[in-house]
Amino acid sequence: MRVGVIGTMVWDKIHARDGRSVPFEEWGGVTYSLSAADAALPEGWTLHPILKVGSDLQDQAFTFLRTLENVDLTTGIRVVPEPNNRVELHYQDDARRCERLTGGVPPWTWAELAPVLNDIDALYINFLSGFEIGLSDAVQMRLGYHGPMYADLHSLLLGVDPTGLRVPQPLIAWRDWLRCFDVVQVNEDELTLLAQLWGDPWLFAADVVGDELKLLLVTLGDRGAAYVASSAFNPDPMQWRPRGTIMRPPWSRTGAESRKVALDQLPSRGDPTGCGDVWGATCFVRLLAGDDLETAMLSANQAAMRNVQHRGATGLNHFLRGRITS
Repeated sequence: MRVGVIGTMVWDKIHARDGRSVPFEEWGGVTYSLSAADAALPEGWTLHPILKVGSDLQDQAFTFLRTLENVDLTTGIRVVPEPNNRVELHYQDDARRCERLTGGVPPWTWAELAPVLNDIDALYINFLSGFEIGLSDAVQMRLGYHGPMYADLHSLLLGVDPTGLRVPQPLIAWRDWLRCFDVVQVNEDELTLLAQLWGDPWLFAADVVGDELKLLLVTLGDRGAAYVASSAFNPDPMQWRPRGTIMRPPWSRTGAESRKVALDQLPSRGDPTGCGDVWGATCFVRLLAGDDLETAMLSANQAAMRNVQHRGATGLNHFLRGRITS
C-alpha cells in the first residue's frame, strides 16, 4: 500500500522544554507524523511525503527525509522560493505552549495535488501550519480523490496575529471542513473550540459524525484518547468511500457510539512535542494494516508515550521501532 502524507516541515526553536535554559533547534511539524508512520508501516508498504519545502532549508529537509526507511521522495516534494516555516515554541507546562510563526510555504491546490494523488492508496493530512490546503481545494480533493482520508485539524484552529503569534480561533465553515474527511482528529481544547456554540463538546461530536465524517478521534493527553463513531464507520478504511461515492447533503445522521481508550500504563515525563502527530499517524496506519479501532488506538497511545521519551524527530522512527535508546 502507498500511504500519502500531506503536511508542513517546520524548523522549531524550542524554549523551556524539559526545564532547559538554552533553546534547542530541530525539525518539527510533519516530521513527527512521517517518523511514526514509517515505524508503523507493514513490510513492503511505502510512505509518500507530499510537502512544499522552502528553498532556504531544502538541503536540511532532504537530509532528514532520507533517514526514513520506507519512503518515496520522487513525486510529492516541491521546493518553493518562499522561506520555509519556522516556529518558536515557548513551553508553559508539559502540555501547553505558545508558538510564533515566521516564513511559510504556499498551500497546495487541487490542480497540483491531483496528479500526485493518482497512485496514492490512502491519505493522511496533518494541518501543521493550517495553510496546507484551502477549503475550496479540499472540497475538490474530497470529490476527486477516492481513497480514505484522515485529517488532524490542529492548526486550522489557530490564527496568526500581526507578530506571528499563533492564537486559538474558531474554524470558519467548520461544517464544510468536516465533510471533507472520513476521519478527523482533534485534542480536547480543539474540540471545545469547534463546539463553542453547541454547549456540550461531546454532544457536538455525536451530532457531526454520520455518512460523511464517520469517525471523530479526540486525544486526551495522559488520559489516552476517545472516539465517537457513526454507524457508517467501518474498521476497514478501504471501505470508507468506495469509488463513485459522492458527498451527501449535510448532515446525514446515523447514530453514534463512543468509548475512551486509556493508556495501559502511566506515562513518563519527558518531551511532549509531536505526541498528537505520532498518535494520529500510528492510528491511521494501523487501521490501514487491518487493526480494529481500539487496537489501533492502543498502538497509537503506546507510540505517543514512547515519543515522550525521545527528544526531537531525528531518529524517532528507529526509536519507535525499539532499535535505539534515547
